[in-house]
Amino acid sequence: MSEEIIFKYSTYFKKLNRGYSKGLGRAPHKPVLLLSVIQLIAKGIITTNKIFIDSDLMLAFQNNWKLLVDTGHSSNFALPFFHLRSEPFWRLVTKPGSQLTLTSSKSIKSFNSLNESVAYAEIDKDLFYLLLLPENQLWFEQLLIDSYFLNVRSYYKRPEKYAEEIEIENEILNEPKEKYQTHLIELKNKLEDNQFEEEIFIRGSLFKKTVPKIYEFTCCISGLKITSTHNVQMVDACHIYPFSLSNDDTVSNGIALSPTLHRAFDRGLITINSNYVVRVSPTIQNENSNYSITLFEGKQILLPENEKWYPSQESLNWHNKETFLL
Repeated sequence: MSEEIIFKYSTYFKKLNRGYSKGLGRAPHKPVLLLSVIQLIAKGIITTNKIFIDSDLMLAFQNNWKLLVDTGHSSNFALPFFHLRSEPFWRLVTKPGSQLTLTSSKSIKSFNSLNESVAYAEIDKDLFYLLLLPENQLWFEQLLIDSYFLNVRSYYKRPEKYAEEIEIENEILNEPKEKYQTHLIELKNKLEDNQFEEEIFIRGSLFKKTVPKIYEFTCCISGLKITSTHNVQMVDACHIYPFSLSNDDTVSNGIALSPTLHRAFDRGLITINSNYVVRVSPTIQNENSNYSITLFEGKQILLPENEKWYPSQESLNWHNKETFLL
């Protein structure tokens, strides 16, 4: 790609439109987010010019913020993701039928507002193709560091895995439910509203990654397992006791299900009893089909290798009593 294209995006990166606060100076949010995008392209996690709101990007943003920002600004992922739309290379694509909810100062109202209304951001294809090359990744990373974080540039590095991700995964896998719930209460009291919304989103995303992993990406009822060279898998992490009621993202409150069985479980058409055996709701009429869920009645589910990750008896009892249709 021509030097002219590299020069164009170098100029854009060096002249980012950034908010100003008296006593704090220019906001560091945009360059932190752009560094995070470059890191994930380098890792092969971002593979197109579409930038999605996901835990990988948010964890990278948090890690880089802690590493580089030495002002009193508050970390807020939603702000740069939204306000980068003022740059010529970044466009927001809203979800069908959705509208952005803005404050009186024309900023995004909250992280949840952003996530509910925005499908993804899109960067110029020329910029994305530039950033696929390792030498260009290094060039733009160094440019952002030298332009906005000169005082702390010696601290910058690309970690293999983010410390926060390791810590949360460990909590999801190994903490008792009560300890996990107490920790969430402590975080809610400690963090700003936007930061807590981000925390809940990240934890939910890691729950969705971790549960299928401990079931070896296999539906625990049907045995469905699909692998792909494109890193596509067709098994969901299903909360047994909904998070909105339980505040429990530990793996014992989860099972791995195919999307159809996930929907049937959430709607009470199937449940799992205390012996880990499937029960099918008697409200379902027997249909002459090879794919009827009535075929799973009485089936023993597949369980994780580690017994401490088995579905919680408390959560299964709740689902049997409160959700299962009799």
